[in-house]
Amino acid sequence: MSADSELQPSLEELKTRVKSQLECGVFNPGDVKSLLTEIEILKVQNENMKARLLEASVATGRHLQEINKLKAHLEQLTEPPLFIATVLELNEDIALLRQHGNNQEVLSQLPDDFQEKIEPGMRVAVNGAYSVISIVSRAADVRAQVMELTNSPGVDYSMIGGLDAVLQEVIESVELPLTEPELFTEIGIEPPSGVLLYGAPGTGKTLIAKAVASQAKATFIRMSGSDLVQKFVGEGSRLVKDIFQLAREKSPTILFIDEIDAVGGMRTYDGTSGSAEVNRTMLQLLAEMDGFDATGNVKVIAATNRIDLLDPALLRPGRFDRSIEIPLPNEKGRLEILKIHTRKMNLAEDVDFEKLASLTEEMSGAELAVIVKEAGIFVLRRRGKQITMNDFLQAREKVLNVEESATIPNSMFV
Repeated sequence: MSADSELQPSLEELKTRVKSQLECGVFNPGDVKSLLTEIEILKVQNENMKARLLEASVATGRHLQEINKLKAHLEQLTEPPLFIATVLELNEDIALLRQHGNNQEVLSQLPDDFQEKIEPGMRVAVNGAYSVISIVSRAADVRAQVMELTNSPGVDYSMIGGLDAVLQEVIESVELPLTEPELFTEIGIEPPSGVLLYGAPGTGKTLIAKAVASQAKATFIRMSGSDLVQKFVGEGSRLVKDIFQLAREKSPTILFIDEIDAVGGMRTYDGTSGSAEVNRTMLQLLAEMDGFDATGNVKVIAATNRIDLLDPALLRPGRFDRSIEIPLPNEKGRLEILKIHTRKMNLAEDVDFEKLASLTEEMSGAELAVIVKEAGIFVLRRRGKQITMNDFLQAREKVLNVEESATIPNSMFV
């Protein structure tokens, strides 16, 4: 009911009273005052009715929105499901599709909106009539996605000491094909398809891979060989496939496989499903490396401490064209490493890095980094301000004692 209809009887009654008084000639001041009061009351009632009408309109709008949402949800629930299919071939606007699950192959005419977007190998969503509804992005294993470093590794060549010759080989094999591919084109040669770094633990294999990725401004994907060994049959090979697909999509990419001997060891079969699964995973790794274009924007770097355990098929040319040994640093290299790790330290005047380098023979870069850290801990312990030569010597003795304890045979403690 509107506000006008509710006020209509009161207005008619007021008109009747005024008309009768005018006809009788009786119109005293009291009646005028009474009429004015009634008019004001009617105005207030009119405003109240308008406010109530506005509230009702707003509530009606909300209810209509809710009804539309429910209708849309109901339509979505009652729509027939879509199916996933792979595009096998294209012939102008006709696509050969293979539906997942039943492997049924059908020919379907592509809508105008998809004719320039769809390529062979893509996954699409189709309805019951096999009409393409949308393009489905390629799914990648979440374990493959977390291996990608979203930020730059933050390592450059100035942070690597004593490996100038090794760095030169790695730059020629990995960085230049990504940053200056025209150099190889002019000469008429193909760059190495993969680089294998081998050497003792702690010599800087991972550090080199990170530095090259930073310098080449490439995506850095790091995985460990043990990550590829999965419990269920087919999981390892699928993860390898997804990792290499991710590397292609994120190119230019440097794919670093650490401890590759965990999955790339010589093939053996002891009759267990675990051994067969490791072999299948390595076969998938070999197939993926064969599928790479040497001139492409994806470079593979692998690292191992035991090159003697790797399968010969992994080491043949075409997969890892270059095998680069990372040796223990010599005295000059140890001096450079010590200076790199102590750049920001507050050193005393008696610190002699040349002497310390001569006393750390057969130590790796990682062990030298530990010595530097331990020296800083000694200063922290005594609440000092500077690191002295004696702190470095004590740290060296501590690291050597730990290594000697680790090499004592277990039989001595029996």
